[in-house]
Amino acid sequence: MAKAQRKWSQEVTERSDALDLEPDVFTQSSAEDIAESLKRSAEASPRRKSSAFRSAMSMLTFYINRAGRNLPEARREKLEDAKGRLRSLFGRSAKPRAKPAGDRGRKS
Repeated sequence: MAKAQRKWSQEVTERSDALDLEPDVFTQSSAEDIAESLKRSAEASPRRKSSAFRSAMSMLTFYINRAGRNLPEARREKLEDAKGRLRSLFGRSAKPRAKPAGDRGRKS
């Protein structure tokens, strides 16, 4: 195989009709930088089919879900924190974070 095959999720992230993302947005060092980049992209996009907030949040959630188990815990935490920052940047109320899957249903 001469060229590595790309995953469909990478294609969506790079060429989504919803947003033109800034390069390496999901690998930035802080949750604030990620959220600000997504906000800029969403507000600048003339092609989005929903509000800027929903488009930005959808792209962030899509990235987290597609990375799945391959996403290191520290990176996942930073991306989850970016969701809260994104809500704040758009003037939305904070949403309580869900417990990790392994902690659900256990009594303390």
